[in-house]
Amino acid sequence: MPISKAVPRVAGKTDLDSLVALEDRCFASDRLSRRQFRHLLQRGNAQILVIDADAHGLAAAIVVLFRRATSIARLYSIAVDPDQRGRGFAQTLVAAAEAEAWAQSRAWMRLEVRKDNTASIGLFERLGYRRFGEYRDYYEDHMDAWRFEKQLDPGLKPPLARVPYYEQTLDFTCGAACLIMAMQALKPDEQPDRKLELRLWREATTIFMTSGHGGCGPYGLALAAKHRGFDVQVFVSDREPHLIESVRSDAKKEVMSLVQEDQEEQLQREGVPISTDVPDIVALEALFHDGHIPLVLISSWQIYQERWPHWVVINGFDEHFIYVHDPFVDYDNGENRLDSINMPISREQFTRMARYGRRGLQAVITLR
Repeated sequence: MPISKAVPRVAGKTDLDSLVALEDRCFASDRLSRRQFRHLLQRGNAQILVIDADAHGLAAAIVVLFRRATSIARLYSIAVDPDQRGRGFAQTLVAAAEAEAWAQSRAWMRLEVRKDNTASIGLFERLGYRRFGEYRDYYEDHMDAWRFEKQLDPGLKPPLARVPYYEQTLDFTCGAACLIMAMQALKPDEQPDRKLELRLWREATTIFMTSGHGGCGPYGLALAAKHRGFDVQVFVSDREPHLIESVRSDAKKEVMSLVQEDQEEQLQREGVPISTDVPDIVALEALFHDGHIPLVLISSWQIYQERWPHWVVINGFDEHFIYVHDPFVDYDNGENRLDSINMPISREQFTRMARYGRRGLQAVITLR
């Protein structure tokens, strides 16, 4: 295939009509609408790169999405005018998209391809993309899709723990889901299901969170793990009532304080160490390589733009990134559970997000 000498440029609002026209020329179904293009042109976590046609309009375009706070970019769409194919425009645009992703500190590019699109499959395989999953019934005509990914820095080879993935089934069970993942990694015969998820949540809940169901605090999760025979350590930046700023009612705050006091007394009786010296990234990595599976409390704001506490499981480290299993899958933004597995987050970004609330609560639980 020839390599195009055309120079891609970033699309702007004035390209809206041309983008819609190109989409209509290229696809009979699964088209991006005018409204979608307008939104993509305006949002800060997306970019559209285009190649101008020789006469007028656009010859080709590519849409790249940048997931908040992680190091993953997604090649969302690529369109080449049927009359312009065979000139290497697709390869040129993919290379430009990869360069832009790397410039924005994204180390992975992911994408979906129709299983019957042999030309695109061949292109991405030649460009070094690896098939790692599939979507069933993904397109409007019910065709399945292959999922591909590429490391934009080929030197990244993180040692990953064999932590099986478990997706939380309720908004408030992230802690229980993370505990299930860590338990499975250490005891592979542990059978995960919703009954276990809810049982762990009941044991670990701090009773109240905002106006809805309670979330899992660090002491409760540690107790649930200890009762199942695991070697547990707890690290919290302070021993004041955790997550209490999430509620306004004085009565609820009193209950949360009493529950935490009781949980701390139980942990002390069980001999579980509690330290206010929360490990930094280097210390967490050392614990990880020593056989511990860390569960870390983060603020979900930087990833999901929601102000709630959230638990993730660390599954690996390399020089640049921390790799986490996130039990939450953001289906509303077109993501799949594969997007939440081994999510790479830069070390600097992870340090910023691994604290919650105005007090900046830091909490880590390790199982071994």
